[in-house]
Amino acid sequence: MDVKTDVLIIGSGIAALQAALVLEKHFQIQIVTKSSIYMSSSYRAQGGIAAVTSEEDHIQHHIADTLKAGEYHHEKRHVKTLIKDGTEIMQNYLKDGLPVDRQVDGKPALGLEGAHSHHRILHAGGDRTGQIFIDYLLHKLSPKTKINCYEMAYELLRNTDGDCVGVLTKGEKGTKRYLAHHVILATGGAGALYSSTSNFPTNTGDGIALAFRAGAAISDMEFMQFHPSLLWCKNEAKGLVSEAVRGAGGIFVNAQHQPIMTGLHAQLDLAPRHITALALFTKRAAGEETFIDITNIQDFEAKFPTIAQLCHVHHVHLQDGLIPVAPGSHFLMGGVIADDKGRTTIPNLYAVGEVACTGVHGANRLASNSLLEGITFGQKMAQFIIQKGCHQKNFLLEKHQCPDKMPPLFSKPQLQQHMMRFLGIVRNIDDLQHFVKQLPSLQSLIQVNLKGLELAELELFMMHVVATLMAHAAITRTETRGAHIRKDKSEMKSQWASRWIIFSQGQMKVRNSLYEYHQT
Repeated sequence: MDVKTDVLIIGSGIAALQAALVLEKHFQIQIVTKSSIYMSSSYRAQGGIAAVTSEEDHIQHHIADTLKAGEYHHEKRHVKTLIKDGTEIMQNYLKDGLPVDRQVDGKPALGLEGAHSHHRILHAGGDRTGQIFIDYLLHKLSPKTKINCYEMAYELLRNTDGDCVGVLTKGEKGTKRYLAHHVILATGGAGALYSSTSNFPTNTGDGIALAFRAGAAISDMEFMQFHPSLLWCKNEAKGLVSEAVRGAGGIFVNAQHQPIMTGLHAQLDLAPRHITALALFTKRAAGEETFIDITNIQDFEAKFPTIAQLCHVHHVHLQDGLIPVAPGSHFLMGGVIADDKGRTTIPNLYAVGEVACTGVHGANRLASNSLLEGITFGQKMAQFIIQKGCHQKNFLLEKHQCPDKMPPLFSKPQLQQHMMRFLGIVRNIDDLQHFVKQLPSLQSLIQVNLKGLELAELELFMMHVVATLMAHAAITRTETRGAHIRKDKSEMKSQWASRWIIFSQGQMKVRNSLYEYHQT
């Protein structure tokens, strides 16, 4: 079955919907999403949106906080764009009636989160910011934008000129072929590659795997952010306990109510995430349980209704004042290399949101910059596409031969456990080398023929593509920087400053720049 449209968006989070909202006034839009429209990391986001909206704050402070949290491994011009343009977009949303939480005087109630120098986090519904923002955008979206749920994109299509002109998807009704003038990847991250994660099970890095197999450049795959506080019950992660809980007065403690972060960092419990996650990982590796003490937070259930309900479902008694937590995978800083307009190294293929690597998050994302990234670059990308227009005339597809059979793969639980063990918070060369030897080669992953595979097989294959990219990048960066912590290389090294590990056309290179001149 063929579907022709002007713009195809793969994914349904805040970046996808922001782009669709701008584009639908000019073009026909088709959205394809792997699961329900409500199963995105954006919808699940508790923390809020970081933006400068008070007189006490300044854009330069927000930029400085972003660079410091990410260990200065950034594309600085894009950081400035994110903060400056993002602030303007959020101020317009506030004027348009976005229902954020407000103080008695009507001003937005601004929260504080880790590594922020000022109160600047906008919340909605307490800890339901993502849900409320997604619902807000969906309400604004017109019915003419077609949303196709429960379809997994598994192969990008290129024409004989090398332009991206579509995608193959598989769903309950079989295979579909979408053809479009512009194809946007907004598929989110890859947290579900790990056994302990804040992400939905569907966040398996499909967009990165799609782009890599099509020949697009990928970078920063070694930088997976681990959130320090996932609700931990019966040896499993049950969901996120937002950093905003610590911003409101919660502190990390052990079972004896003794503070964990004392003396470890000047900002203690609101240190950057790689510092807090490592501290909790170290305690738990030594056999200690870890908790957030919420006894200093008044009206906890009113301020954090989602977290309170999550605790109730899993029989955590809030009256005891302790929420059991452990670290888990949360956000991938790397992905498909894209500029501030979403352009990738393949013409007419765009990437936006967590699937993209624009250099704005560095080696460790600053809390609550992710939703800001989605709306800012989603809008800039859409405006660029409007200016470019729909002029593709060549929909003759290249003949792409994939002769190889599927290589041996781990089962999904095995891969998730191995990722947590070998590519978790703390890594070492022996584990990494052992893991890489068990994974398929980069070249073989490009040559695999996916025709006839079932959905579960396709997803497992995509997970292995992303895991292989992450493992090779982690071995190559022989230092500790931000979220990338090497036990055998515990220091940051000057020779790795502003160095980018790039994957393209099945090859890996280390470059001094995230970008190079290319066809786009």
